[in-house]
Amino acid sequence: MIERTNKPSASEGASVYTIRIEGVLDVVWSAWFDGMTVSHGDDDITVISGPVVDQAALHRVIRKIRDLGVTLISLQRSEP
Repeated sequence: MIERTNKPSASEGASVYTIRIEGVLDVVWSAWFDGMTVSHGDDDITVISGPVVDQAALHRVIRKIRDLGVTLISLQRSEP
């Protein structure tokens, strides 16, 4: 017998974050940031954006930014 569960997907109920950091990271860093989108803004700014499921996941992303030694410019949350 197959049981079906209504588990929410990783992005359901997640907030979408846009994080701007100083410097230019290559888009291959997307995998390191748990699949978030890595793109380039103006004036040597990298934009990391995507859904974050909870505060613990957000702290992991911020810790990765800290570990890179780059400057965090801004962090903005929006609901999906």
